Amino acid sequence: MSDSFPNAPSGWSVSTAEAVAKEDGLELSDDHWQLIRALQEYYHKAERPHLRQIKDALEESFHSKGGMKYLYEIIPGGPVAQGCKLAGLDVPAGAVDKSFGSVA
Repeated sequence: MSDSFPNAPSGWSVSTAEAVAKEDGLELSDDHWQLIRALQEYYHKAERPHLRQIKDALEESFHSKGGMKYLYEIIPGGPVAQGCKLAGLDVPAGAVDKSFGSVA
C-alpha cells in the first residue's frame, strides 16, 4: 500500500478509488484524497464508527474550507456515504436513507 494511505483497508488501492470515482462521475482532487485519508484514518482508530462521530470529525478536518457544506459540494453523493465508497470502507448505518432520498 502506498505510504500516503497508511490506514487503507486491505484490497484498496488508489486505482480502485479512481475507478469508483469515474463510475460516479467524479474527478478526484487533492481535497477528495484528503477526505479518503481522513475516513481511512478514522475507521482505523474507531472500534465501531458512528455516523455522527464521523461527520463531526470531517467537519473539524475541513472547517477552514467550509466543513460539511464544502464536502457536499465536492462529494454530492454524501461525504460519508460516497466518501466511504471511495475509501473502500463500509458505509455506517444511517448514512443513506432511501426512504427520504438523503445521504450523509
